Amino acid sequence: MSLPSEAPDRPDRLRSRVGMLSPLSFGAAPIGNLYAGVEDAVAQAAIGEAFEAGITHFDTAPYYGYGLSESRLGQALAGMDRHRFTLSTKVGRLVEQGSASDNGFAVQGRHAVFDYSRDGVMRSVEESLHRLRTDHVDILLLHDIGSLVHAEHAPAVLRQALDEALPAMASLRDQGICRAIGIGVNEESVCLEVMPRFELDTILLAGRFTLFEQAQSRRAMAMAYRDGVAVMAGAPYNSGLLGAGDGPGATYNYEPASEAIRARAQRYYDIGRAEHVDIGAAALQFPLMHPAVATVVCGLRSPEEVHAATRRMATPLPATLWARLRDEGLVAA
Repeated sequence: MSLPSEAPDRPDRLRSRVGMLSPLSFGAAPIGNLYAGVEDAVAQAAIGEAFEAGITHFDTAPYYGYGLSESRLGQALAGMDRHRFTLSTKVGRLVEQGSASDNGFAVQGRHAVFDYSRDGVMRSVEESLHRLRTDHVDILLLHDIGSLVHAEHAPAVLRQALDEALPAMASLRDQGICRAIGIGVNEESVCLEVMPRFELDTILLAGRFTLFEQAQSRRAMAMAYRDGVAVMAGAPYNSGLLGAGDGPGATYNYEPASEAIRARAQRYYDIGRAEHVDIGAAALQFPLMHPAVATVVCGLRSPEEVHAATRRMATPLPATLWARLRDEGLVAA
């Protein structure tokens, strides 16, 4: 089953630099061996199946498998017409040799270190282009600059981002090494800090504007729409919470879900069952209802997951579903 060729109509201002992205994007963290190893043949098949199904935007980062995700994408896409797909990758971490603490990727002998300096950005992009086997990326994102990752060091990271990393990225955009620049984060507060202070083309906001959660993105989404910043809505299942077909998953925000979170998630499944709807389809489609959203980035690791996601994205959903979710207070009015 293939996807529509375009997302619902978006204001032209959202297309100026980001360009048209497929409604569903291939989130490539899982093929970096996130949480568990993925055989190379399976990863390659997943990428190929995605492309054939109409998923033409691929989002990755050096951090994902410490270069493995980028290398696998580069290998799979090398024989395809570069004008028929778009790529986003990230800066802010450099891949180094040697083992370090486990950050969730089943990869040995490599690790990642933070580097938000100008030189770090330039080195990161050079290495990413080599792994991706291309001379440019379409979107370049500054990765994880908020307090969730950096805690008390976040103010210093933000200063360096504004003084060094983002200006370096803008220079790369001017040179044509990337078409658009932005930030890739999991928290609204850093979006609200950066957007008024540096001209961004896009933000990848993961887990905050989803079917399950909108309260922690309302201000950022409004600002993005007002300023013509295209939103890439990541983690539509909230780390697997709404990903399964039969009931809530065990994780939320990359951690075990509390009983209260799972109980709230169960309400979505109850309504989905009453409406004869796969709630995962609603989770994938919901972010595109906001006019600032350019694409939904869903992590995929196998052809089977690609098939399930494309089927969900193409499934017609009744208007009564959204009305019931709204009436129950499960989506914002």
